[in-house]
Amino acid sequence: MAASRRSAKRRSSIRRGLDAPLGTRIEKDLLGERAIPADALYGIHTLRAVENLGFSGRILANYPDYIRALAIVKKAAARANRDAHVIDARRQDAIERACDALIRGEHLSHFPVDLLGGGGSIAVNMNLNEVIANLASEHLCGARGTYQPVHPKTHVNASQSTADVCHTAVRMTVLSRWSGLRRVLSQCVTTFRKKAAGLRPVVTISRTCLQDASPVSLGELFGGHAEVIARRAGDLAQSIKALTQINLGGTAIGSGSEASATYRRAIVKRLNEIAGQKFTLRPNLYDAAQNIDDLAAVSAQLAMLAEVLIKVAQDLRLLASGPNGGFGEIILPAVQEGSSIFPGKINPVIPETMIQCCFQVLGCERVARLALERGELNLNVFEGAAAANIFDAIEMMERSVALFSDQCVSGITANKKRCKQLAACARY
Repeated sequence: MAASRRSAKRRSSIRRGLDAPLGTRIEKDLLGERAIPADALYGIHTLRAVENLGFSGRILANYPDYIRALAIVKKAAARANRDAHVIDARRQDAIERACDALIRGEHLSHFPVDLLGGGGSIAVNMNLNEVIANLASEHLCGARGTYQPVHPKTHVNASQSTADVCHTAVRMTVLSRWSGLRRVLSQCVTTFRKKAAGLRPVVTISRTCLQDASPVSLGELFGGHAEVIARRAGDLAQSIKALTQINLGGTAIGSGSEASATYRRAIVKRLNEIAGQKFTLRPNLYDAAQNIDDLAAVSAQLAMLAEVLIKVAQDLRLLASGPNGGFGEIILPAVQEGSSIFPGKINPVIPETMIQCCFQVLGCERVARLALERGELNLNVFEGAAAANIFDAIEMMERSVALFSDQCVSGITANKKRCKQLAACARY
């Protein structure tokens, strides 16, 4: 009887293959059948997500570090599921091999889902599940799209939910991205401190309410810039450190009811083993499913950093304004012609770039705050929107701060003649 059912299933699969348009294969879900590109590692769930949920252009393929984090989670889950005898060693090995390929950055073109699509990031999780299942099945001599002998849900997603998989991978990705931003912020602080030391002998005029005040060393303003950036970086680091608490094993709402006790005991240990980091469980996994204030706190600190950098960049624009009709106390490096009309005009384009980057970061923070407050009841399904915007904010900030530090601040010089004139007008 079982052999007869298997034979009928094979005949049905062959028949669907013959019915498929050239260059495609047919897959089926609860809603019906769809033609999938024959060479696609993703499947019908991914295809439907692209058709129904895609709008922003922020596709998963453009976030390889997030894919890497998701693959690490899936690899850890495969080991924990083997520990719990949920999958056999053969499937575990095949899943791990597939995950390793994704961790290396392979197959990026097979991740077309939109990070901002609705559904609580289920499209992201299923895209991973399908790609891993197809790679693992092919390793075990199965055909792409048949999900035999490795199935996306039954095996790759065993003991997991989108909620705990994506929750964990998001925090891993933020931690990873922070390392680059931390480095450039540290370099920026060092650059400002060196500039402050170099400009300390230059005396100019201070201003309060944009009115003349007492004489002051030009270096003191730059020293203040260094310290505020350092302080913001320190507070941001503390908020990001909190992301090492995760909810993996809590499944959909924090109960962990879809996973065995053996799996739940093993999963974080397995994750740490593979990731080489020290993650711990949130004290209350129901809370972790409901509330994303840890992500919102990171976004808030990024926003405060952005506001500080706007102030710093605006100060440089004011000090460099002129050269004849403005303050004219500093000279910014000339990196680009400033006008198509006025010959020789050089604009403060890098400080202005820094300011516009900060505008974008502040917009990202607003999205994260909305995602926090719009979560309802037992699961915050808008976490993916907060995550995508935090990813983008960190990346934009890293690039812009590096430009600001290397191509602007490091090359600033004082207009000593102008500073001396202004110092003579100060209120003593």
